[in-house]
Amino acid sequence: MALVDRVNTTLVLLVKKSDGKISDICLAYKKRGFGAGRWNGIGGKLKHPNETIEDAARREAAEEIGVKVNKLVKVAELNFIFPHHPTWNQLMYVFLADTWQGEPTESEEMKPQWFKISNIPYANMWPDDTFWLPEVLKGHLVKGEFEFKSGDIINSYKLARVDKLL
Repeated sequence: MALVDRVNTTLVLLVKKSDGKISDICLAYKKRGFGAGRWNGIGGKLKHPNETIEDAARREAAEEIGVKVNKLVKVAELNFIFPHHPTWNQLMYVFLADTWQGEPTESEEMKPQWFKISNIPYANMWPDDTFWLPEVLKGHLVKGEFEFKSGDIINSYKLARVDKLL
């Protein structure tokens, strides 16, 4: 994977299971800021040098949709490269959470909604989601790298299933 200056970010996906398999996912409509107008998971940047990835994921879930996540399971590490806008470069750590406290609630930034796995609104999400999200929802761990042309067009990508994530 390419080495570029980037920020560390988190993404939390609340999921419901039926018969041991993921059946539903909570996505949130981004109302402002980076990614506005798209459905996405819940997450963002680390806010201070001592904040861990997991702490940031929990904080973002509380701030953006009002839930306290219990257990986080890391399922993906995704490197995003934007040569036309390097300040957007990021390494995203993706987590699944199937237990939490509180109900997902709309905030100034995000409007959460539950979707059946068969009805995920990929057409209104970042285009990379169509590659890695189905893998994660099937129970695979993945590492990936996505390089974008201007806007949201993928120039190139690599995606691999892995046995473990550190």
